[in-house]
Amino acid sequence: MALNATNRKTKNELPKPGADALGKMPPQAPELEEAVLGAVMIEKDAYPTVADLLQPRSFYNSQHSLIFEAIQDLAATDQPIDMLTVAEKLKQQGKLAEAGGITKLADLTNKIASTAHLRYHAQIVAQKATARDLIALSSKISEQAYSETQDVSELMQYAESQVFEISQRQMKRDVTQIDPVIKEAFERMRKAGENEGNISGTPSGFTELDKITSGWQKSDLIILAARPAMGKTAFVLSMVRNIAVDYRRPVAMFSLEMSNVQLGNRLIMNVCEMEGEKIKNGKLTSQEWQQLETRVTALHGAPIFFDDTPSLSVFELRSKARKLKREHDIQLIIIDYLQLMNASGMNFGSREQEVSIISRNLKALAKELDIPIIALSQLNRNLESRGNGKSDNSVDGKAPQLSDLRESGAIEQDADMVLFIHRPEYFRIFTDTNGNDLRGMAKIIIAKHRNGAIGDITLRFRAQYAKFQNVDDTDEPMDMPPANGSNYISTASKMNSMNISDADGISSKDDAPW
Repeated sequence: MALNATNRKTKNELPKPGADALGKMPPQAPELEEAVLGAVMIEKDAYPTVADLLQPRSFYNSQHSLIFEAIQDLAATDQPIDMLTVAEKLKQQGKLAEAGGITKLADLTNKIASTAHLRYHAQIVAQKATARDLIALSSKISEQAYSETQDVSELMQYAESQVFEISQRQMKRDVTQIDPVIKEAFERMRKAGENEGNISGTPSGFTELDKITSGWQKSDLIILAARPAMGKTAFVLSMVRNIAVDYRRPVAMFSLEMSNVQLGNRLIMNVCEMEGEKIKNGKLTSQEWQQLETRVTALHGAPIFFDDTPSLSVFELRSKARKLKREHDIQLIIIDYLQLMNASGMNFGSREQEVSIISRNLKALAKELDIPIIALSQLNRNLESRGNGKSDNSVDGKAPQLSDLRESGAIEQDADMVLFIHRPEYFRIFTDTNGNDLRGMAKIIIAKHRNGAIGDITLRFRAQYAKFQNVDDTDEPMDMPPANGSNYISTASKMNSMNISDADGISSKDDAPW
C-alpha cells in the first residue's frame, strides 16, 4: 500500500509548508514569536506561562525554533533562563551561529517592554502552528488521494488519526481554583440526593450494583471482563434494556463481534423472554407470536443505537461518539469488546502497546464527552488452571482476578472500575460453602473502584433468554416455562470458533428473521 510506515508522519514529523499553489504563505506571526522569546528571556517566571502551549516546532522561524528549544532544555534542568544562559546553551549545542548569534538574542530582548500579554501572544503562535499542521496534512492527503495504488480506507484512517493527533495538542485546560470545583461537587450531591435510590450517575437497573456504584459515573472508564461463555454481552444488553427502556436514557453500543441484527435478536430474547432457537427459526405458536408482538413494543422508539463496524479504530469511535453525543445526548457508550479494536495509523512494537493506546484514548474520550464508557474485555487463561473446584474455597477458586486481564497493565491502570462476571455453575460448582444453590446465579465482582467501594453482588442469569436480572425480580411470562439455567451449557464466543454458538447461546450466524 502506498501509505506505508515510512509515510506515517507523527505530530513532530509533519513538514512546514512553503508557499502553496495559490502563492499564499503559511500562517505565521513572526513579531509575536519574537515577543514571546524576548519575554521569556527577560522575565524569570515567564516560561511556565507558555510551557503548556508551545514546542520548538510551534515557531515558524527556524532561528526562533532553535532558541526556544534551548530555553526548553534549560527549564528541564532548572537552570535560569536569560539571554546569556540561552546563548551558552546554544553554544554548547553548536547552534549559536545557526540561531542568529548573540546579536539575535539581544535584539529579541531589546524589543520587549512588558510581558503583560505573554499568554495571549503564545496562544496565537500555537494557533498558527496548528494551522500549518493542517495545511501540511491536507497537502499530504491530497497527494496520496491521487495515487492509483493508495487504499482509500487506509488513507481515511490515516487522515483521521493525524487530525486526532493535532486536536489532542489543542486540548489544554486551565488550572481551576477550588471554589467552582466544590460548588459543582455539591450540586451533584444535591441532585443525587433528589434521585430515587440516591443514584448520581446512569443507573444500570441492577439494584445491588447501583447501591455500590450510585450508577455509572460521568467520565469513568469501566472495564467489564470475563472468560468466554460467562455472559458479557448478555449482561450489557440486559443493562441496555434497563437504561433505555425503563429510564429512557440514550445508550450506544459498538459491537465489533456481532451484527446489528444479532444484537436485535438478543434484545428480543431478553425483553420477550423467548428462547434464542425460536427467535432464530421463527417456529412460534400463535400464543408465542402474540407474546412476542406484545412485549417487543417496549423496544419501539427506545433510545438505543447500535454500530457493528468491524475492527473499529479508536479514531472512528471518537468521531462517531462525538456525533452521537451532539445529536442524541448519549448517556453511556458500550464497546464489545476492547481487544477487537485497533489504533490504525500508528506503529506499535507489540499488541500490548496498541491496547495501551486504545485504553488510554477510551479514558480520554470518556472525560471529553463527560459520560461513562463501558468496555468489555477478554481474560487470559490463567484462571482455567487455578483451583480444581474441590477445595473449601471452590466457589472462588475460579473467580477472576485483576491479573487475569489480557494485556492487563494498561487496562487496569486506565480503568476507573473493573468488574468481572463469574458463574460458578459453569465450572460445575452448584452450591457454595453454606449450601446455597448457585444454579442460575452469577456473581458480579467489583475488583477495582477508584472512587468507591469494592465488593461482590449476585444476579440471576436466565441463560435461555440471555438475560441478567435482580435476584428478587419475579417477572416470569405467562404461558412460558419457568427459568431453569441449571442444565444450560453455553458455548464459546466467535473469537474461539467461527462455527459454533456465541457465548450466551444464540447462533452466531446472521440468519435470524428479525
